[in-house]
Amino acid sequence: MSETRSPVLVVGGGLGGVAAALTAARLGLRVILTEETDWLGGQLTSQAVPPDEHPWIESRYASAGYRRLRRTIRDYYRRAYPLLPEVAAQPLLNPGLGVVSPLCHEPRAALAAIEELLAPHRTSGRLTVLLRHRPVAVAATGDQVEAVTFHRLTDDAHVTVAAHYVIDATELGDLLPLAGVEHVIGAEGAGDTGEPHAPAVADPLDQQAISWCFPLEHRPGEDHTIDRPGRYDHWRTHVPPFWPGPQLSWVDIEPIDLTRRERSIFQPDGHLPGRHDLWHYRRIVAASQHRPGTIERDVTLVNWPQIDYWDLPLIGPGADPAAALDGAKSLSLSFLYWMQTEAPRPDGGTGYPGLRLRPDIVGTADGLAKAPYIRESRRIKAEFTVLEQHVGVEARGALAGSEVFHDAVGIGSYRIDLHPSTAGRTYVDVDCYPFQIPLGALLPQRVENLLPAGKNIGTTHITNGAYRLHPVEWSIGEAVGALVAHALETDLPPRKIRADPNRLGDFQRLLSGTLGIPLAWPDDIRTTPCGRAPAVPQLVEE
Repeated sequence: MSETRSPVLVVGGGLGGVAAALTAARLGLRVILTEETDWLGGQLTSQAVPPDEHPWIESRYASAGYRRLRRTIRDYYRRAYPLLPEVAAQPLLNPGLGVVSPLCHEPRAALAAIEELLAPHRTSGRLTVLLRHRPVAVAATGDQVEAVTFHRLTDDAHVTVAAHYVIDATELGDLLPLAGVEHVIGAEGAGDTGEPHAPAVADPLDQQAISWCFPLEHRPGEDHTIDRPGRYDHWRTHVPPFWPGPQLSWVDIEPIDLTRRERSIFQPDGHLPGRHDLWHYRRIVAASQHRPGTIERDVTLVNWPQIDYWDLPLIGPGADPAAALDGAKSLSLSFLYWMQTEAPRPDGGTGYPGLRLRPDIVGTADGLAKAPYIRESRRIKAEFTVLEQHVGVEARGALAGSEVFHDAVGIGSYRIDLHPSTAGRTYVDVDCYPFQIPLGALLPQRVENLLPAGKNIGTTHITNGAYRLHPVEWSIGEAVGALVAHALETDLPPRKIRADPNRLGDFQRLLSGTLGIPLAWPDDIRTTPCGRAPAVPQLVEE
């Protein structure tokens, strides 16, 4: 077994982990960043999910680092793709013209941008990236984590990394049980949190659905039908009690009012793209934006309600992760097979055999993403926990706007959006206000030098639904990367930085000044419910 040491160890190469490592390296620290897959970027790359963002993401209300990531993705397209000149000249280039985001793109483009941002720090030696490393053990003494041991998947060797600070940026909070960090799984009960939309009783097995996403193109007149999946008959006939029919259907549920909804795969005549069809919603390749004879077919990313898997939880007492992951894959492939063979068409026929998987887009053999899209993690028991009462419009009552946190280290905005759960609960999709990220939610109640940098922060099952999206995860990672750098520079533990107003002020000035991270919304945005926010990107002068 080999062993190495570093001031900072970041475990998990998703957006939070990348942001934490990049920020710490930028502030002069040596960092080791590990990732279980062979791609950095998490939900943006290996999980193949185009970004979900707020309307002000193109403005100063996104951090300078996140805006740089988005610019780098766009510049990559301008350099590498045969875009039409008028398309390349668009400041807000949307490569896929998907409607979910003003920046729908291929996973590899985000991967290339991340690699570009990290490149100078890797060359300088400040940053070491270890891909295909899975954490398997943590050495801890008292309130201090000393080292993490990894299984190196390429050769079955074991590698141990000791560090002054360990950042858990894994998708499921993998280090929390390994290190004995107090944490929560699943849903808290309303009696514990007082949240209006929490279940009456806590349930650790109440976890949001996961989705195994995949890219598709359409080749009319060709037949790319996959083999019939083994559990196809189950998914074709099984009807969850809260769903209007089998998931293998164009029918699903409107998340906000829970009414029956039907959308076709392709745009109906006379309708706007993305409003009544699935194809345009997360389209990541728009052939029309490229020079004739170069890129000739659109590609869409299937992350639709039909592939939300909620049969089995991934974590918690009695959970069988392997069975859950296998079930999610089975559902996704079954939905694809149904679309190819049985899906009703507007012309009265059935099936679209020309739908073709694009394994090259996601870098896999089976055409599914490298990893499932995970919406919920273990969460630390934190010094401060964000409740629905801090951000939810209904829960705030007569209080206008979200809670103002004195220890804010970033901002975000998204509805409280919970997908159906493994406890048989349907959508919980309620309005909230643009919010802040409090430092107290990043600090475990006991352990001193292990910090979360993803969906494992001090939120609840409910508020995780607003804090789990791409730009918020990045902001959490930036704050944690800066926090460990500031802690090491000042020789002060993070808990003391938060507890002392002067020291907290110094840290917040590092964030807002040196790093360009916004810490507060203006009142006119903070008091506007997300459901009333503009539907198009809002540019705000720098």
